[in-house]
Amino acid sequence: MTEFIKQHRLFAVYTALVILLVLVAIFAPQLAPQDPFDGNMRNVLQQPSDEHIFGTDKLGRDTFSRIICGTQTSLFMTICVVVLLAIVGGVVGVVSGYFGGKVEMILMRIADMMLAFPGVVLAIAIAGILGGSIVNTILALLAVGWAKYARLVRSLVIKLRHNDYIIAAQVNGTKTINILWRHILPNILPMIVITGAMDIGTMMMEIAGLSFLGFGAQPPTPEWGLMLNEGRQYIQTAPWLMIYPGAAIFVVVAIFNLWGDALRDVLDPRHDS
Repeated sequence: MTEFIKQHRLFAVYTALVILLVLVAIFAPQLAPQDPFDGNMRNVLQQPSDEHIFGTDKLGRDTFSRIICGTQTSLFMTICVVVLLAIVGGVVGVVSGYFGGKVEMILMRIADMMLAFPGVVLAIAIAGILGGSIVNTILALLAVGWAKYARLVRSLVIKLRHNDYIIAAQVNGTKTINILWRHILPNILPMIVITGAMDIGTMMMEIAGLSFLGFGAQPPTPEWGLMLNEGRQYIQTAPWLMIYPGAAIFVVVAIFNLWGDALRDVLDPRHDS
């Protein structure tokens, strides 16, 4: 372990930061100094102070507490989206790449149609039709993003299925499910993990964007994009309502992007940084 950390110091540092963010998300209710839902009209739009280090919002709620609890909401939504994208796109890609034929043609034409539309615009349209909520946001981003993973996995499986050990397993009568599980999945999993890790920051930005537009988390849920939307009308009188949620998004997205890049270097040593 010590030798691994010495060889991949940046990865170790970014992993520690990611673990810290995950712990903050898990223990957010305990870490928040005040109830993020508890409003006090006597404390409306107070500037940052010792009592409220990030100030208060239009309902007198503590902004710092809401940002801490927003870590839980934003990270949960992001991880759900990325995991579902990897599963759905991975299954479609494996089926298309391994079996080929009409199944591949149909699935890939559907994927091409999804990729032909601008992703964010299509996600806004789907979320608008379904209605604003956390679940609908996840479904909208899933409907838009699975095609990318399907295309990637399909190309990997096509390369693998012509290898000698795959052909030998087929000749020996090995069940298809065993070939996929023992030979295909272990070889494509690292690339799926790398892609998913590098997409975490992007998905978090898109989730925040949908919430900002009113298609994501709904009040009074503490979510960073929603907090930006609530604070935009006070940008001149209470700029902290946009500065701190925006800074939270920037820092977390930067950490996950750097971590994803470092993870790629660890899992894919052939990559030339």
